[in-house]
Amino acid sequence: MKMGLYIHIPFCQQKCLYCDFPSEANLTHLYQPYVAALCQEISGKGGVLSGDVIDTIYIGGGTPTVLATDSLRKILECVHSSFIIDKNAEISIEANPGTVDQNKLRALRASGVNRISFGVQSFSDELLQSIGRIHCGQEAMQAIQEAQNAGFENINIDLMYGLPGQSLLDLEASVRQAIKLNVTHISAYGLKVEEGTPFAAMQKRGKLMLPDEEIDEDMYQYTTEFLPRSGFMRYEISNFAKVGFECRHNLKYWQYQPYVGVGAAAHSFLYKERVSNVSDVSQYITCLSMGKSPIKDRETPAIEVAMAEYVFLALRTVQGLSMNEFDEYFPYNFMEQYQDVLEKLTRQKLIVVEENQIYLTTIGMKYGNVVFRAFLPE
Repeated sequence: MKMGLYIHIPFCQQKCLYCDFPSEANLTHLYQPYVAALCQEISGKGGVLSGDVIDTIYIGGGTPTVLATDSLRKILECVHSSFIIDKNAEISIEANPGTVDQNKLRALRASGVNRISFGVQSFSDELLQSIGRIHCGQEAMQAIQEAQNAGFENINIDLMYGLPGQSLLDLEASVRQAIKLNVTHISAYGLKVEEGTPFAAMQKRGKLMLPDEEIDEDMYQYTTEFLPRSGFMRYEISNFAKVGFECRHNLKYWQYQPYVGVGAAAHSFLYKERVSNVSDVSQYITCLSMGKSPIKDRETPAIEVAMAEYVFLALRTVQGLSMNEFDEYFPYNFMEQYQDVLEKLTRQKLIVVEENQIYLTTIGMKYGNVVFRAFLPE
């Protein structure tokens, strides 16, 4: 069986004001113990899954590139010695432009990393400062150019819209700059104010001045119309790529394929079971140092929940959902199970049903959460 491998690095140089991901700043003293524990878990998982082939690897965070080059190299060497890696594997790493240089990028490329994802968010220095990023626009451009010089041909840029104080002109300038840099993939995310973040606290105090709904709408429409016209085909709600540069690892999530996660707060999906590790970094290190499993939860979702997950993950993609594939995966007929839901969503012009395939309309892509909720069990 072929599967993906996710490696979580829960460290950042500085937490962004909007971020609710499992990551922490000011933990440099735990970097080396964490890498040691991580390699121990990787070796153990590699032994258990020795007959399986890894064809996508994604090193995410946090900011993986806050680690020293030697630490990143050690992790990759451990992966290659513990798993069977497909010769054409996609190996991705997330990076903050403020945490890489030419030497680190060359070392990563020499270690087999062939895809890099830069959390740029915007090329506006003013906006970057307002959301807590540690880099400036010029540093982002330089990092991308240095990655290309280091041999990276598959480069993603994350951009955000709906940021405090952001105008449509700001977004247009960042999108055009990204295209000018000749990257191969652009992820465009609308800001969501998540509970527990500094932005959420600011919003409660009335101190978070977000663009009004009309401007936010214009930003969404701009990205979804301009990027395809510029050669970046939309293949998932927030993701656009040049032909052949879709993120194969993320497609595994949306296509309900198996993956194993290692590291604090990492999740796995194997044999229809969802598994999650402890999120606390110190607890994770302690578990591994004592020879204990870092797993916190195991769950095999009820069939109704699993079917709903399968449906709305597939519908996130432009390709949509194959009813035949659903019927092969579950002991239920898709049409019999969801006929009323399909009729309702079709009337609302949120989905299109064509023979064996179901996919979101342009409006459905915009209001995806409405569609997804319709499939959840009551």
